[in-house]
Order: sequence, then structure tokens, then C-alpha cells
Amino acid sequence: MTLTQVQGSKDCGNSPKNKFVQDVAVALECGEAEPSAFSEDVIWEHSPVEPISGKNALFKHLGDRPKLSSVTVLHAISHGRVGAASGEVTFADGQTQRFCHVFEFTNTKANCVAVVRSYS
Repeated sequence: MTLTQVQGSKDCGNSPKNKFVQDVAVALECGEAEPSAFSEDVIWEHSPVEPISGKNALFKHLGDRPKLSSVTVLHAISHGRVGAASGEVTFADGQTQRFCHVFEFTNTKANCVAVVRSYS
């Protein structure tokens, strides 16, 4: 089994909220997210497909994500009830793709995701 190599953003420094944003973005890209990071009624808008509604549906979709050789997070930021992370993934075949995830949290603690809007 090959582990995905992760290069984190320098934005996380001493900001637990920014680190959480980064961790959730990496988890979404790798398909291995922590269930406690998402509300039960989470919505993931991941164009061009229909939004994914609910934690169970989100985790079913994550299980189908392609395996990556690396994830590089360029920026991970948060403010109040929102956050965003952007970067680039490299697939096992060497192809690369950019990503951006914008998060809405259930509260200002920014420790539980209610909505994700993803762009690639």
C-alpha cells in the first residue's frame, strides 16, 4: 500500500482553525476523512455532479476517490464560520490537478463542516 505524500501550507503555523481547514481538504482529496469533521446533514457541491447530501452519502463518495501519490496545500485559511484551502494533487499516473475547497462551518469554532463547495 502506497501512502499519499502531503505537503502542508505555511498558513497553518499556530492557527488550529487553518490546520483543520487543511486537514479536511487533504482528507477530501485522499478520500479518507474523519467522520467527526462533518455535520450529519453536510452538503458537498462538487461540480459538475449533483450536490452530495448527508454524511453517509459523502463517505460513500469518498470511497470512490482515485488514489493519489501526493497532495500539496498552497493555502489554508479561515475566518469566522468560513474557510478555504487550495492546492494541487498528483495522481498515481503522474497527472496533476488543482483544487479549491470552500467550507462553511456549523459554528465559529470552525470544527465541523456544514457545506463544502469544491472547484477543480
